[in-house]
Amino acid sequence: MSASLLFDILVTGLITGGIYALVALGLNLQYGLMRVLNVAHGEFLMLGAYVTYSLHTGWGANPLLTLLVTGPAGFVAGLVLHRLLYARVLAQAEGREAIESRSLLLSFGLLFVLQNTALLVWSADLQGYSYLAIPLRVLGAVFPANRLLAAVVALTLSVAFYVYLRRSLVGKAIRALMEEPEGAQLVGVNLTRLHGICFGLGVAMAAVTGSLISMLFELTPFVGLPYTVTALVVVILGGLGNVAGSLLAALLLGVVETVGVYFASSDIRLISSYAVLSLILILKPAGLFGR
Repeated sequence: MSASLLFDILVTGLITGGIYALVALGLNLQYGLMRVLNVAHGEFLMLGAYVTYSLHTGWGANPLLTLLVTGPAGFVAGLVLHRLLYARVLAQAEGREAIESRSLLLSFGLLFVLQNTALLVWSADLQGYSYLAIPLRVLGAVFPANRLLAAVVALTLSVAFYVYLRRSLVGKAIRALMEEPEGAQLVGVNLTRLHGICFGLGVAMAAVTGSLISMLFELTPFVGLPYTVTALVVVILGGLGNVAGSLLAALLLGVVETVGVYFASSDIRLISSYAVLSLILILKPAGLFGR
């Protein structure tokens, strides 16, 4: 294998992993802290992508600037959904298994509602636009400029979110709830308020990821579910509630998938992901970075 090919595989994998990281961090917040198995997570990605598509094609908005719309809108939508739906489910459920099963059923219903809403508004036809689809040569390898840009933005936001959790008061409270939920509540941490913030942040990150995805691929109302599955794989690999673990696991998964595509075919991409997941669960059931 030549050095240029190795570099090409590595960078392509990191580009893919950067996108995976951002969407997985949101799911890890919801599942790692709240134990809400939100299978509708990818549908917020889909909606964010369609909003960016509509703003760009209808109003000429720069796709990157639409992140200033999809991010805050996703956060507000998450707060509202948590207050109206998920908070009531969590309040009535007793125990982790009840929370997971009820939130799973609720999320399935939400998934179908959001998918069918998108079908009514945007139809089932493939839709997309071209943005910075120009080749850039980096150390002898050629990459699409829009993919490099999307990966840089995704990784920057992921690292910024990690720093936010480490440095801010809200972030420290979230980490405390993840590590010692009972102890955190004893010292005055408002569980319901933080759950709402976490759900809002999760939806916001999914919506922002969708804005970036819209720059790269054509859209359908069914584009979200595969990203939900991939995000769940990343969360399991990185360890529940482990933000840094999710970031590293996403990059690893991106590289593994890229290696599979380069040396076999695109059909083996998902197979390689699930093979890695199965191997890690056998060797380390808590995930690569889980405790």
